[in-house]
Amino acid sequence: MAEAADIQGMRSSPARRWLRRTAAVVLGAPLLAGLLTVPATGTAGATGPAKAPTGSRTVSVSLNTLSPGAPTEGDTLTVSGTLTNKGKETISDAEVDLRVGPRLSGRGEVDDAAKRKGYLPGADPAPIDDKFAVKIPELRKGISQNFTIAVPVDKLDLDASGVYQLGVSVSGRTATAPYEQVLGIERSYLPWQPEKSDKRTRLTFLWPLIASPHVTAETRSNQQQTPVFTDDALADELAPGGRLEQLVSLGGSLPVTWVVDPDLLASVAAMAGGYDIKSGDRTVPGKNQAVAQRWLTALQKVVEDGKVIALPFGDPDLASIAHRGKGVSGTLSHLQSASTVAATTVETVLHVKPSTDFAWPVNGALDPGIVDVATSAGAHHVIARSDSLQETGNLPYTPTAARPIGGGTTAVVADSRLSTLFDRDMFRAGASTLAVQKFLAQTLALTEQAPDKERSIVVAPQRMPTAAQAQTMARALEALAGDRWTQPQDLVAASEAEPDPRATTKVPRASAYPKKLRGQELPTQAFQDIRTTQGSIDSFETILTQPERVVTPFGNAVNRSMSTSWRGRPLEAQGYRDAVLTYLKGLTGEVQLIDKSDVTLSGRSATIPVTVQNKLVQGIDRLVLRLTSDNIRLKFNDDGTKAELPVRIAAGHSQSVKFDTATSANGRAQVSAQLFTEDGTPYGEEMTFTVKVSEVTPTVLLVIAGGLLLLVLAGVRMYTHRKRTLASDTAEDDGGEPEQPSDPTPDTGPESGDPSGTGEKVDR
Repeated sequence: MAEAADIQGMRSSPARRWLRRTAAVVLGAPLLAGLLTVPATGTAGATGPAKAPTGSRTVSVSLNTLSPGAPTEGDTLTVSGTLTNKGKETISDAEVDLRVGPRLSGRGEVDDAAKRKGYLPGADPAPIDDKFAVKIPELRKGISQNFTIAVPVDKLDLDASGVYQLGVSVSGRTATAPYEQVLGIERSYLPWQPEKSDKRTRLTFLWPLIASPHVTAETRSNQQQTPVFTDDALADELAPGGRLEQLVSLGGSLPVTWVVDPDLLASVAAMAGGYDIKSGDRTVPGKNQAVAQRWLTALQKVVEDGKVIALPFGDPDLASIAHRGKGVSGTLSHLQSASTVAATTVETVLHVKPSTDFAWPVNGALDPGIVDVATSAGAHHVIARSDSLQETGNLPYTPTAARPIGGGTTAVVADSRLSTLFDRDMFRAGASTLAVQKFLAQTLALTEQAPDKERSIVVAPQRMPTAAQAQTMARALEALAGDRWTQPQDLVAASEAEPDPRATTKVPRASAYPKKLRGQELPTQAFQDIRTTQGSIDSFETILTQPERVVTPFGNAVNRSMSTSWRGRPLEAQGYRDAVLTYLKGLTGEVQLIDKSDVTLSGRSATIPVTVQNKLVQGIDRLVLRLTSDNIRLKFNDDGTKAELPVRIAAGHSQSVKFDTATSANGRAQVSAQLFTEDGTPYGEEMTFTVKVSEVTPTVLLVIAGGLLLLVLAGVRMYTHRKRTLASDTAEDDGGEPEQPSDPTPDTGPESGDPSGTGEKVDR
């Protein structure tokens, strides 16, 4: 059934029709019967076991290596791979053969050639000379067997330049089918260009250095402001064998255009200088400074003479901004600031001057809103993709990438076939080898569409390639080294190429934007959260003596909150935004009013102190404290029920702000204390306390004074009386009158410092 569709797809090729007719004549009946009876693989039922593959799908064939990928005259083609018997029977007298041909016509046939599964006589070419076949006496079920075939290129019967279908098949016998039959086949491509061409396709390959955000808004409270990372995952990517390490080590020897997120450079530079890592509610020192420094040094070396494109800081999601964030005030200003800081960051870290004139929306998908957002940040070139800006003029060839789309903006349209080739799992050797061969085949087929017309083609792969994907891309570019059918070109030159007048320049409508991509966008709430955070930053910085210590880390964190890398990770994105705002609130709360108990005032005038505390590591200024009374009987500075005084406090100190008051009658007044910035914006929470006014009149003072005088006189009388009594008693004991001493004897009572009355002196 599946083969019938394949036959229908082959009817457009005269060469294949000829091969099919020839095969029908020469094939023997037993072989033909075995080939045409190929049941589809499937399951016996919803609950039954899966059926074992049969016929030409019995053996899985994986092509692990194919070298050279684009052979020339005099080369030997070497193909190695793995056979796995997935059937129920042992295969005997197995033979692995190489099949080459026919020549594929156009990029469409290249796309179709590897889609078909299973062997079909007539559509698949005959094996080459039997002497190059690999013999395998026995292949038991469930067992894998490696193989290698080496064939001189001149034995492959290659003719004109072009892309040839290449297949590796395994034939053999089983107990139930004791005749020779094809039991497995895998297809690939063999590009062939025997003679050099004077006109070659100019190829631009973007090499992205982009990572997810790892740096928080938090810094350690020290002079260096040591940054705090969410985790140490970035170090794994920078370490030998890691994703980012592979991109730098491989890209250094390739003709690529580096596309860099400045946030990654800033993060690695911060790591190299010392960093902390969040660990629950605390932070611990990071230990991978040396890893970060080695990566930076290697990158600085490989980009010395290369072209570097700097994206806006944090790689903001242009489509999300256009569709969800543009209506939220302040969003576009964040994008502009991210573009401004990009050049400075790259020059500081890499010591090269980048181009900041390019915008790269997700997957190169465009609509008018995305173009408007991109150009509002200063970009004059937008990296698009041909599955978004689709051709409508029935061109028989792939046009040059540069397209004027109006308003002085150029869309640089990357080829979608080439750009999506490497976004699959490239960890398996077979998948990687097939991607390399298809890349070579597509570039050659593209060149041969119009060999006399030089064109500039751009490849914009996925934003964050894995290490395996980076290795596969490198192998593909290395296979094009030398005087082949392509010539390297940087992105700036590609954007300046002469546009094809027949190529489409119409930007798709907003309704044409892919639904899958729209569903991954940041929600409007994300931009509202960012606006709230920015408002708090703006209010906070106005009172600081060193605002840059806050503005820089929080401004970068706001840009990271709009990162393209949050697509498909809504909970993580929300968590990052919440963490930024929570930490900011914690910092602003370090400047606060100290709670005050109720106050009692006596008299017509008094002073009310209110304490302001600054626990920050920098001073605060341009802050005012306002007191407001709800009772006209309590006035401040004889001016009324409101008063303001400036507040200026050094780092880690508190200040008591004193307000003079005046009262006109007894009673209670509710007083509110509130900090404000100079522009009148409330800062922090309002504090309230009660003031009780209890005025003391002159009559009351006279009564109190009279009472005190009576107490003093009574005390003097009591003292005199006591002295006389003691003197009389002494005279009676001596039989005479008491002698009056010139100096009075010291009192040894409790008031003299001898609590026991013994006359011994006690120190206090």
